[in-house]
Amino acid sequence: MPLKVAAFYQFAALPDFRELREPLRAFAADLGLKGSVLLAHEGINGTVAGSDADIDAFVRELQHGAVFGGRLDNLELKFSTASEMPFQQLKVRLKKEIVTLGDADVDPTRRVGTYVEPSDWNELIAAPDTLVIDTRNAFEVAMGTFEGAVDPGIKSFGQFKEFAAQKLDPAKHKRIAMFCTGGIRCEKASAYLLARGFDEIYHLKGGILRYLEGVPEEESRWRGECFVFDERVALGHGLRERKMSDGSHE
Repeated sequence: MPLKVAAFYQFAALPDFRELREPLRAFAADLGLKGSVLLAHEGINGTVAGSDADIDAFVRELQHGAVFGGRLDNLELKFSTASEMPFQQLKVRLKKEIVTLGDADVDPTRRVGTYVEPSDWNELIAAPDTLVIDTRNAFEVAMGTFEGAVDPGIKSFGQFKEFAAQKLDPAKHKRIAMFCTGGIRCEKASAYLLARGFDEIYHLKGGILRYLEGVPEEESRWRGECFVFDERVALGHGLRERKMSDGSHE
């Protein structure tokens, strides 16, 4: 039976994040899950894999259980499958940020751009006055991206600030639409741009993964594959694992 993979995040105030680590790790370990979870004062970010029942139990705990006490009530969540366990072990780590931008003034729990559902994304990025930006790292962009999207050419998300300072102008770029793998990087990037005077900022809700999951391939403006940070390497439309011609994983 294929394994179920859950990718999730939420920006939420977790001042007690250090105390949450061990209860969360123990709960996931008891279920036999493997993967990686990051905890910070600004929220949670992770991907874990296991059986259908165990993943469902873990998600219920995140959303409604005692560990977080109902604070993850707006969890961005996506499911996919893996033919083999895509992680070697379970890690629950404490971080300064759940996605590293390196600007303490940016707070996505207060203000972010406008979420765009995958069903509305094609129309937005086709508009001639929309600047479409891929907020992922250059090697990810090289594997696949949306038609016409700008590649910032960054090696890490923390370099997005330099790209914005050098290439983006609030007076010139009136409407910006951003995207990333699961939604977390472009959500934080939207908060960053709004804090710096940009007015009309949009980001793809649920990221590329949600788009590939829900938009029919014949209607898609996505080209290539979507890199994922586990041993599956990349996913295509329908969140199918990318395979080599000999049947092995690429």
